[in-house]
Amino acid sequence: MNDVVLTLNAGSSSLKFALHSVDDPLVPVLRGKVTGLKRAPAFSLSVPKDAGLPLPALDPACTHEEATVILLDWLGTHAAQHAIKAVGHRVVHGGTVFDGPARVDAAKLAQMAELTPLAPLHQPHNLAAIGLIAERAPSLPQVACFDTSFHATQPEMNRLFALPYEMSQQGLKRYGFHGLSYAFIASTLPEHLGAEANGRVVVAHLGNGASLCAMKNRQSVATTMGFTALDGLVMGRRSGRIDPGVILHLVQQRGMSVPEIDALLYQQSGLLGVSGISNAMQDLEASSDPRAKLAIDLFCYRAACEIAGLIPAIGGLDALIFTAGIGENSAATRQAICDQLVWLGVEVDRYANDNGATVISMPEATCKVLVIPTNEDAVIAQSTIEMAGLV
Repeated sequence: MNDVVLTLNAGSSSLKFALHSVDDPLVPVLRGKVTGLKRAPAFSLSVPKDAGLPLPALDPACTHEEATVILLDWLGTHAAQHAIKAVGHRVVHGGTVFDGPARVDAAKLAQMAELTPLAPLHQPHNLAAIGLIAERAPSLPQVACFDTSFHATQPEMNRLFALPYEMSQQGLKRYGFHGLSYAFIASTLPEHLGAEANGRVVVAHLGNGASLCAMKNRQSVATTMGFTALDGLVMGRRSGRIDPGVILHLVQQRGMSVPEIDALLYQQSGLLGVSGISNAMQDLEASSDPRAKLAIDLFCYRAACEIAGLIPAIGGLDALIFTAGIGENSAATRQAICDQLVWLGVEVDRYANDNGATVISMPEATCKVLVIPTNEDAVIAQSTIEMAGLV
């Protein structure tokens, strides 16, 4: 019997899971996901690829909660050789309360629930999974790992809005997200950059959700997401940074309701809204429609602008790191972003970029450019092992 921790990462329309050995949490022994929840759900495994395990059929209206129950039952049947000793969860928002991973109890779960309005697409699903497991196995330790925690090192200046200061004291401030991804990349930088790992680094987490993080000494100094996961870069379906006057206009002149604006900004904008085709970068790159090109160009332009906008926070740029779905897999996107940053010493080796190299900058470039796959599950697993006292 192999002692493992289960990690759960509930997205807006997906549920990712992995089993990690307590003795070696970096590489999962089993990993998979449920995608297309409430639309066209599908259960798949990526590790091991040749498992030959029967996969459950899912109802077209399957919810996150139902998918979690199906997953737990499936693991109980088909992964019985693994003894689950604890469960670790990605929780998007920790507010001002949680600046690191936390062992979950009823009081902490209630505190997390109060933060739901700040991450409406993710927080309810994150917490629902915790509640379901608590009902089924109340003695099983559960650990919450927060996307906001990595950014707790930022100076106050980089977290403030220019609103009345009392509002900041009440929690209206920039929090930042994708912290688990950034924590993993920060942990691997010495392996790739040596002594320069503690220098001036910008990490581009580019996926359906996208953000940037400026680091010094492998700590977060500034980031593009703010009070919610809606700010900053153009994303798959989210608008990213927008003039707040647009929101006032939509309310005052067009009579849109809060739910309508919520849907517009979170679900109908971004790559999907501009292109009118898809929120997936690979679909847009394969399209000949001029609006697909427009959406890609806007994504890359805004990313370049935001990278440049982070430079004052760290005083220069020694390395630019691409990660996450688009960052790891779209050579064209990386090239287009870097071509707009040549003035910062960013020069890409096209052959290296097109052929899956880790270092894709020219040897003589003053700024190193790398592609490093992220591994949020490993961060969750390690934190869960430590917080549950399994070490």
